[in-house]
Amino acid sequence: MTVRGFRGATQLTVDTAEEMRDAVGELVSELITVNKLSTPDIVSILFTATSDIHSTFPATAIRGMGFESVPLICAQEMDVPGALPMTVRVMIHANSEIGQAAVQHVYKRGASALRPDLAR
Repeated sequence: MTVRGFRGATQLTVDTAEEMRDAVGELVSELITVNKLSTPDIVSILFTATSDIHSTFPATAIRGMGFESVPLICAQEMDVPGALPMTVRVMIHANSEIGQAAVQHVYKRGASALRPDLAR
């Protein structure tokens, strides 16, 4: 079994803890589903958020979804002029039998503009 990286991003419509929970929960759930992962497969999850998000941490938003034992960490995304606002990115590191080319990355909501080639 190999550790693979599973990428994704989503965009919030408003900076609230509820919106963070909904958007990040939707993103992480879809990444896990489409890549046929299970919680014991997950090694760690790294989140970044743009500097205009202040309501809550993405990790806090998903902690109650069964990730109590998974190491989660958040960081601030680089503040690049013209970058997509209100955006949360994720990198899930997980043990997986699927090949690198078969990994399905997920870009939701307005963040699909970041990678239209990968948007679902």
